[in-house]
Amino acid sequence: MRANPSLIARLRLINTEGIGPVGYKKLVLRFGSAEAALNDVIHKKNVPSEEWAKDEISRSVAAGVEIVADDDRRYPQALLALKDAPPLLYAKGNIELFNHRPMLAVVGTRNASIAGRRFASRMAFELTENNVLIVSGMARGIDSAAHKGALYARGQRGPTVAVLGTGIDLVYPPENENLYRQIAEQGLLVSEYPLGTAAQSGNFPRRNRIVAGMANGVLVTEATQKSGSLITARFAADNGRTVFAVPGAPGDARSEGPNFLLRHGALWTEKAGDITTAFSALPSSPLPRSTERQSADLFTMPLDNLQKSVDIPPIKSRDKNTLLTYLSAEGVDADELIRSSGLDAPTVALLLIELEIEEKIIRLPGNKIALTGKK
Repeated sequence: MRANPSLIARLRLINTEGIGPVGYKKLVLRFGSAEAALNDVIHKKNVPSEEWAKDEISRSVAAGVEIVADDDRRYPQALLALKDAPPLLYAKGNIELFNHRPMLAVVGTRNASIAGRRFASRMAFELTENNVLIVSGMARGIDSAAHKGALYARGQRGPTVAVLGTGIDLVYPPENENLYRQIAEQGLLVSEYPLGTAAQSGNFPRRNRIVAGMANGVLVTEATQKSGSLITARFAADNGRTVFAVPGAPGDARSEGPNFLLRHGALWTEKAGDITTAFSALPSSPLPRSTERQSADLFTMPLDNLQKSVDIPPIKSRDKNTLLTYLSAEGVDADELIRSSGLDAPTVALLLIELEIEEKIIRLPGNKIALTGKK
């Protein structure tokens, strides 16, 4: 297959050191095309070779990945309004999902409590059932929980969109390999980074602008006040998207972010209906049906009755501080804490006794454990 000269030029230009999405747009506007801009830049900067670009296209085709340019009708139209929209997106899965409406971004902390993960999964499930497409970043915690809730909907054929902070051919975090595969089968994987791009801290804030920019609104669940989720929410608000926030209990640092947003105008959100009502005036399109047979390996049991939660990596050490991340001020059932943490019951019991002595937890009626808020 002969590679598209325009795509080759675009790949070389956007991957030239010192040229980002904003600079790329300015160059294309100035010279009229990526090819013309490249002819000028090639004499001034270290530009990737034509052979590299052709190989990138060939490897993408072999991996079932399409590279979608910003002038392609399938490109997410909502992103075009952003001054730093990526000129090219790597996409694997159902590209029709790029322009589904309505779409909700779900973001939150990686160190989410069991209650927070369950809430994100339930919301994503119910919203997907109501034709709202969920987009998130496939990170640990809230992101993964939201994707899994969406995938479980519509008879375990629900779609969801994951925007990656790595090359689209890499799975990060590695424990999300099954999730990655299922999203590729039922939904859509997206990245702006070349194949093979490893996880780097600076990639993820950039990734979040795409998560928020594609959506009609952003839902923030558990997040600290310095969390990247609040940056995503601020970006969404600045670009005319609706910000939703889930109120949290005082004393839990993961409630600080949503509560801060609520004090500054975010919409109070406790149930899926709060979002569908806000979205009711938006134009909508039906979720396309998946043609792939669903792999049920992640969903062999109901969401709230998993022997080991696929949303929560098992604790490999008997670290009390790690165990604390699974708790919340609302309280978590002790049996569920054992199942979700992957620790045996005697170990959890011992750790809880130590945490109770340190006054970091309190036991509630109904065999529940809650955070006290003390450091």
